[in-house]
Parts: sequence; C-alpha cells; structure tokens
Amino acid sequence: KRYLLIEGKKEDIEKAILDYVGILGYAKASPVFIKKNEKNYILAINRKEIDKIRGAFAISADKIKVLKVSGTLKGLRKK
Repeated sequence: KRYLLIEGKKEDIEKAILDYVGILGYAKASPVFIKKNEKNYILAINRKEIDKIRGAFAISADKIKVLKVSGTLKGLRKK
C-alpha cells in the first residue's frame, strides 16, 4: 500500500477516480479512506496503481491536491 495525503472532498476524490480509471481500475487500486483531518484525507492505495490514481487527481480540475505520498502512515506526519 501507499498512503496519500489529499486535500479535497471525499465525493470529489471518489468521482475523479471512477471517471478516470473506471470501475475496474477502482477495484484494482482498492482505495480506502483511513483518516480525515480538517480538510485533508489519508487515502490508502495499492502501490501498483499509484500513477493512475495520481493522474486522475491531476485531471480533476484543481479540486483535489495530493500533498504527500508515503509508504507508511508515520511518514505522512513528518514535514
């Protein structure tokens, strides 16, 4: 798994993934929302699909911003 610190709404995140990679890609990536901060989410993604998911967020018209990617949850807290 890889963990992404994402700024955006949960609905927008799910919609961007489904619109870009489709249902099969969504199943392969198996995104799981781990934690929610004030306006940030931590999303767990299958490591092989990370490029497709980041591409989906890049296309999503600036509603979603990937702040950090890490292999561990602890790594997201370090700045």
